[in-house]
Amino acid sequence: MSHSKEEHHCWNCGEHSASERAARSLFCQFCNTLQAPSPDYYRFFSLPKTLAIDDEALQQTFYQMSRLLHPDRYGRRHERERNYSLEATAILNDGYRVLKDPVRRAEYVLRENGFQVGEQRSNEVPPELLEEVFELNMMLDELKAGDDDVIPQLDEARDRFLAMLDSIDTELDEEFRSHDAADDDGARMASLTAIRGILHRRRYIRNLIDEVDRQLTSRNA
Repeated sequence: MSHSKEEHHCWNCGEHSASERAARSLFCQFCNTLQAPSPDYYRFFSLPKTLAIDDEALQQTFYQMSRLLHPDRYGRRHERERNYSLEATAILNDGYRVLKDPVRRAEYVLRENGFQVGEQRSNEVPPELLEEVFELNMMLDELKAGDDDVIPQLDEARDRFLAMLDSIDTELDEEFRSHDAADDDGARMASLTAIRGILHRRRYIRNLIDEVDRQLTSRNA
């Protein structure tokens, strides 16, 4: 299947680039003027739309672009270019914060593909955790009632949940690679659905750990 090439017209010199690489560039290939930045984080960083990314390469790109886009470099340039510099710097920082974090990166890709994420169904207990959560809530109630004898049990429960997080992160990484290897839209969407479920479990467990930490900290204060 053939795809039409994307064209980009430079706002400064009026020249246009039909090549995909030039059209995706932040700078005009003819006059080197800063162009309007894309709000798409992957496009901005010139990355393929994959969930598994090279963290070191992302960091290097971030540092390079930070130097190229710093507003101080555009103090004497056209107002439009100065504004693009500020806009691009904001996208650079936000995009780097999202893409370097596997969970935020997955949530971003899910949103881009029409999935609702975040606090959706955050109060639902994953079925495999029902017993663990029931026991944890009982221990927390006892702690709140003044029974410090449950503190060692809470510490053990916290360690178990931390181990679950490690296991989930491994599962998430495997699903990232499954998504990236998918050769059709149906398989990719099925993988994203699985990733959303993994993130839901991860978020729930993270909230449990945070609650245990809050209660233990409050007790020791």
